[in-house]
Amino acid sequence: MALNVPELIRAKRQGQPLDPASLKEFIDGYVAGQVPDYQVAAFLMAVFFRGMTPEESAALTRSMVESGEQYRLEGIEGPKVDKHSTGGVGDKVSLVLVPLVASAHAIVPKVSGRGLGHTGGTLDKLSSIPGFRWELGREEFLNVLRKAGCAIIGQTDSFVPADKRLYALRDVTATVDSIPLICSSILSKKVAAGMESLVMDVKVGSGAFLEEDEEARALAAALVEVGAALGKKVSAVITQMGQPLGHAVGNALEMREALDVLRGEGPSDVRDVVLRIGGEMLLLAGLAEDAEAGRAELAKRLGDGSALEKFRQWVEAQGGDPRVADDPDMLEVSGETAVVEAREGGYIQSIATRDFGVAANLLGAGRAKLGDDVDLAVGLAVHRKVGDRVEKGDPLVTIYHRGGRSLKEAETILRGGIVAGPEKPPPLPLFPVTL
Repeated sequence: MALNVPELIRAKRQGQPLDPASLKEFIDGYVAGQVPDYQVAAFLMAVFFRGMTPEESAALTRSMVESGEQYRLEGIEGPKVDKHSTGGVGDKVSLVLVPLVASAHAIVPKVSGRGLGHTGGTLDKLSSIPGFRWELGREEFLNVLRKAGCAIIGQTDSFVPADKRLYALRDVTATVDSIPLICSSILSKKVAAGMESLVMDVKVGSGAFLEEDEEARALAAALVEVGAALGKKVSAVITQMGQPLGHAVGNALEMREALDVLRGEGPSDVRDVVLRIGGEMLLLAGLAEDAEAGRAELAKRLGDGSALEKFRQWVEAQGGDPRVADDPDMLEVSGETAVVEAREGGYIQSIATRDFGVAANLLGAGRAKLGDDVDLAVGLAVHRKVGDRVEKGDPLVTIYHRGGRSLKEAETILRGGIVAGPEKPPPLPLFPVTL
């Protein structure tokens, strides 16, 4: 008997759980063009208001995984572990974490995206490396994993096509911020890429997708629950996005900062987030007795050069020039700069982090819509963080621009996004919420 789509929508609208067979038939029909967008939009809105049980969300995720190509990794020895971030400003964690965890004998298969909105994209940052290729098919992806133990690639048209279509529809129906739909979108790509375990980096704060602690906690808990229903080991860490992570915002600038961390240097907040998430990854992968031991092992690998060596091996395997590891000047950064200075003394009270991402995009570092060109050489260097003391005339942000494109507008946004005051504020905790 053919699926009755209006009855499925009505059942979900009334809060009834949907059975896995109906969900699979619904998703298969959508990908095949047999279920029209207007019915799927109604379904998405019903889910938005009524939610899903973890079992329903897991069934939806499985249906999405089975909608296209899957990267089975059984022939590659080693525990398969991945991480995913909900996105932020200056978030270059994956650029460090992927080769670092691979250097500790894990297999890290990662499918990433390009930047959209105020958040940067891992693929755009990697594109600043001369020759680096992230548009790889299944066999190329598997070959890179065999050679280097890690890979970061983009999503192809045949890889979880249901997610690509559903996300585009969610974007235009105001249903993006539905926890069950977020879980299915994230986990479908991770499962299809062959991961066995996953650590979620759920960002919270003014530059995050979720700004409130309770929202972040709810999403983290749901991801863990749905992961368990899928038979996968999933844990979550909630990290601060109330100010940019590190100092660099923009593609080549962030890639340079990631290399600093891989050399055992770089900003302490980036390093601390990398080690916290990485320790969890090694624990889930069975490569550390506990997360603290995992962090210690990864800290050692940042210090002894093995993480940087794995980075060289990985970049070369994906067609990039490995010399960039030792010569960051190969990453082009614009020589045209302007400085936003403090107009008065005091302590930095807050930073409108989302606005920093918007300013970087106006300069050309990001895109307003898919298909827009990105200038990999522009961006921001953030010199002050919340709680820092500044005097009148101190540099707050250096803007790397191209020919003055949107420079005045970016300066106005950045100046308005930094609030100073006479009293020193409490510090922003890097890990503000525990599960």
